[in-house]
Amino acid sequence: MSAELGIETKGALGIIRLNRPKAINALTLEMVAGMDAALTRFAADPAIAAVLVSGEGERGLCAGGDIRALYDHRAEGTGPGLAFFAAEYRLNAQIAAFPKPYIAFMDGITMGGGVGVSAHGSVRIVTERTRLAMPETGIGFFPDVGASWLLSRAPGELGTYLALTGQIIGGADAILAGLADALVESTSLPALRADLEALPASATRADIIALLPREVPEAKLAAHLELINRCFAFDDASQIVQALAREGSAFAQETLAVLAQKSPTGIQVALRLLRAARASADVRECLQREYAACAQVLATGEFYEGVRAAVVDKDRQPKWNPASLAEITPALIEPYFRPARAQLF
Repeated sequence: MSAELGIETKGALGIIRLNRPKAINALTLEMVAGMDAALTRFAADPAIAAVLVSGEGERGLCAGGDIRALYDHRAEGTGPGLAFFAAEYRLNAQIAAFPKPYIAFMDGITMGGGVGVSAHGSVRIVTERTRLAMPETGIGFFPDVGASWLLSRAPGELGTYLALTGQIIGGADAILAGLADALVESTSLPALRADLEALPASATRADIIALLPREVPEAKLAAHLELINRCFAFDDASQIVQALAREGSAFAQETLAVLAQKSPTGIQVALRLLRAARASADVRECLQREYAACAQVLATGEFYEGVRAAVVDKDRQPKWNPASLAEITPALIEPYFRPARAQLF
């Protein structure tokens, strides 16, 4: 087992610890494979009642996949990237279908792939320190790891807003969006962990939920839901931008400014994936569609330019191509929606 992943059992609790604290526990292919193997073993073990996933260090559960590694291997073609995404997406589906309570401590930074290893679980716990986001449109990508399934099922158009803007939200808003179940003070997590370790092998999700507080602080985005629902209801991102421009509120103008920084291609692909997800039967269908889109992402320069600007050179000045939503044509988007050559499931 990789040192980047800690696997142990305490009583009837199977424990998975992401252990790359200096990288905010960003996922590698080895970590994904290790989680897959551990979950398979825990699912088959009658002595295990539930699984707990947490991140080492003080910064967060997981900052996502290791996009710097994908950037560094870009000269090798799409093979390494597609291998990582295939393994990661299969893990996301495994978590969504896990037959026992899957508990995630979403403390601190929980973004991208970190959402994938937590929000598909059955008991998702946030704290006052949670900083959750699917920020992929900011790096020329789209919210993946099954996020098209998760966000398309958020109340109204809240999921559309989160997918296109990549805005960071706190624990209360994560609960509002259906991405988490309960908010626990971060200082209470050790005591909660001890309670979970004391669970009997017969424990159910209801038994675990009973351990959690029911009170949830007011979500900040609740005050803006009406505007979000009104402006993000369109199936074309240009119409969303136009609707926001007609609004006079500070929130609408701030949202416009955020969208202007994102990849126009990423925004349009993300929106189409979300709309397709609304008619999907399950998360596997969404993951397969996202995997097909990944093949096109890895074959173009948009993603690598986004990673360069955000992670490599850190100049925060990506040169998107096309540079505006007005330049996005159906012919440019269509390759992202060709069936994948490989089937994930």
